[in-house]
Amino acid sequence: MNPCVEPGCPGFYEDGWCNVCGSPEPSQVPETVTPTPAQAMAPTGADPGEETGNPASAAPNVATPAPGRSTRAVRAAVVRRQRAQAAQRRSRLGMGLTQVAPVPTGDPTRALMTDPVVPEERRVCPNCGAKVGQAAGEAGGRQQGFCPQCRAPYSFTPKLAPGDLVAGQYEVVGALAHGGLGWIYLARDKNVSDRWVVLKGLLNTGDADALAAAVAEQQFLAQVKHPLIVEIYNVVTHDGDAYTVMEYVGGTSLKQMLKERMARRGRYDAFPVDQALAFVLDSLPAFSHLHDLGLLYCDFKPDNLIQEGDAVKLIDLGGVRRQDDLESPIYGTVGYQAPEVAEVGPSVASDIWTIGRTLCVLTFEFRGYQSEYAASLPPVSEVPPFQEHDAFYRLVARCCAPDPNDRFLTVEELRLQMIGVLRQVVAAGATQAATLSAHSTTFEPPVATAETLSWWELPALSHDESDPQMDWVASLPAADPIALHAALLQAAEVTPEVLVARAHAGIRTGQQAWFDEAVRGMIEHDPWDWRASWLRGLWALSQAGEAPDSVRAAGQVAAGHFSAVRDALPGEVAPRLALALASELGGYSKAAELDYERVWRTDAGYVAPAAFGLYRVRRARDDEDGAIAALDSVPASSRAHPRARWLRAELLRQRGSLADLRESVHGVSRLTLDPRQRSSFNVTIYEQALRQVDEHGEQPGWRLGEVPVTHDGLRRALEKEYRYLADYTPDPLERAALIDRANAVRPWSWT
Repeated sequence: MNPCVEPGCPGFYEDGWCNVCGSPEPSQVPETVTPTPAQAMAPTGADPGEETGNPASAAPNVATPAPGRSTRAVRAAVVRRQRAQAAQRRSRLGMGLTQVAPVPTGDPTRALMTDPVVPEERRVCPNCGAKVGQAAGEAGGRQQGFCPQCRAPYSFTPKLAPGDLVAGQYEVVGALAHGGLGWIYLARDKNVSDRWVVLKGLLNTGDADALAAAVAEQQFLAQVKHPLIVEIYNVVTHDGDAYTVMEYVGGTSLKQMLKERMARRGRYDAFPVDQALAFVLDSLPAFSHLHDLGLLYCDFKPDNLIQEGDAVKLIDLGGVRRQDDLESPIYGTVGYQAPEVAEVGPSVASDIWTIGRTLCVLTFEFRGYQSEYAASLPPVSEVPPFQEHDAFYRLVARCCAPDPNDRFLTVEELRLQMIGVLRQVVAAGATQAATLSAHSTTFEPPVATAETLSWWELPALSHDESDPQMDWVASLPAADPIALHAALLQAAEVTPEVLVARAHAGIRTGQQAWFDEAVRGMIEHDPWDWRASWLRGLWALSQAGEAPDSVRAAGQVAAGHFSAVRDALPGEVAPRLALALASELGGYSKAAELDYERVWRTDAGYVAPAAFGLYRVRRARDDEDGAIAALDSVPASSRAHPRARWLRAELLRQRGSLADLRESVHGVSRLTLDPRQRSSFNVTIYEQALRQVDEHGEQPGWRLGEVPVTHDGLRRALEKEYRYLADYTPDPLERAALIDRANAVRPWSWT
């Protein structure tokens, strides 16, 4: 594709139009004409006859309109096309895997509160936590006063009013919101081009914990610089109170978007799963940045993620704290905060819990998430998104595992799996095989090209580059597993990579003692290492015997192990393929077909083995059309394509109708076959066709390749193929039999 020539545009021309700015490719622009002086004075979109006094907007060359169409009509059509293309372009959210409409920033003043009052249900004593400022009879509750229980003072009155000039620089416009730690005001920075800023102060000046948290937030924000996190500009004081001056982020919070969706529908209207994943996925680098700095966010929820344009930004770092801080008060929100935080404090694992809970609130009406299900998830049977997208459920289930050790270890690990889950969710509604491949850091691409799939053809584990023995293990010759195992026993350090290689050697040689010892070592090193389950699944498949009962038992055992890997890595496709194979062998044909279909829709690199799996499962239940459709999906670029075409031709041949035979011959005609194989195929086809003609009569207008579907035509073709086949047959007796058959089938001749 050619790059766009428009100044500053990074796009490329596709089908004659730029895929970014929508401008036509120069070679695609209709023939231009030299304008008249009047036309040269016309602004863009104006008719030549219109008067204008703005020569700076002149358009010296315009597309020649068709007869009866003005230049304005031509340009209007171009604009419509540009807008249509812009609407079709994928947003940046969710890596472009799905479509999320951008949110305009709008006028900040429209977000101001008309009556800045703290709701009564949020008024609590800063000292004892008792409710304060509640209404008594018809009188409204007081915004400030003394706690009736402990007599501590409280105040929920905003300290700043419109027009106040804070620190001689920030002119207050009004209150935007009230958060857990303070009032949030909109202001203009009079020293920097009147830019919009946000001032954040204390909600209750009598709350010592809130004061400490505010100071801590200011310290944290000073070191946090990330494009996905709201930026702090300054820390100032005004009338004895401290205020954090922050970047103004336009757009809309996800919570507000949920409210607007509910207002339009009159009921809870959750985001589609793919959009919710896109929102959260794009916020995860901000979490990684905080964790790299030794900080924890602690209070992630839909309120604190804003969509601005086609990007998101994390706001309100009021609950941020250091990972090694054991003294400061902990701030969080009931329903989002991990259950162990109250006892052991926040951690990376508790941040991951909040991410999972946020995904739940975004995708379904999570009734009881702050009460009955405050520390658990509702049953899958009650949550349609969990039922529709099992990968999404497994992602959330691991984020919100009761044991923090069962959650994702890092946000980066979560991010990689979330990308894979998003791919699966987007692909769920597809009716065609995937056309794009996804890169995995965990598994190597599959190499299977045959219609059968064995344990050694499943995707191999990628090497762990963080393992100190990785390079040494990779350098060992792997052709002889016995010699490899002997070399691995001499490892200077027994690391997980060494143990994985030993286990593989045990599987390849059938040495259970080698295998068991290696897997025990892996579990002792890390009880949560899912690779132990993967290897156990491979071992079970490798031990399957020839008897059907042995194969079924091995598949059922392997399915249990591969299920554990799928749960640990919900975004990976390889465990799905392995589980589908194990389910197929174990007799769980419906489950196998579902997983083969998921793999087939999600990753182009897995289409061939998944298509062959669908072919086997469907053929086993006599779904011939489904089996043919699966084979048709193997792309021509795949090394497995010739084998798929051959199996398709064989399946059509076995069905045996003349239409099937004709299509079978057509499919095989484009394959490269050895002469004996092609002659054998043709002999079988012509014999079947001859039986059809004997039973149903000739079809002179039909052809099998070049052969007319008549007695005479088929007999002559069959005679020729018998003789060709005899030429390639080394056995004298077999060759003689073929010649006899050729003579017998030859049409009678009277000359």
